[in-house]
Amino acid sequence: QSVSSKQRVTGLDFIPGLHPLLSLSKMDQTLAIYQQILTSLPSRNVVQISNDLESLRDLLHLLAASKSCPLPQVRALESLESLGVVLEASLYSTQVVALSWLQGSLQDM
Repeated sequence: QSVSSKQRVTGLDFIPGLHPLLSLSKMDQTLAIYQQILTSLPSRNVVQISNDLESLRDLLHLLAASKSCPLPQVRALESLESLGVVLEASLYSTQVVALSWLQGSLQDM
């Protein structure tokens, strides 16, 4: 079941909602956030999705390099420091929201 990107979920505001991605760098940053979230989830079902995000990020870096505009390395985001606490409190909600919003972000890209 899909979750609206406009829906506010307490404690999950670090998950990027749907917004226009205007640059390769913004796309890479968004994918990096989702990748960090997915690798923090205990479910084995998201391992392949995380691997696919890594491959997609590699392709973005290759595309940027081919256009002579290499992407900066994405730093670990401070907003994800509280992810462990959020996962303990609402694991299922975090999974549903992250996967639903990731799907929307990928469609926008």
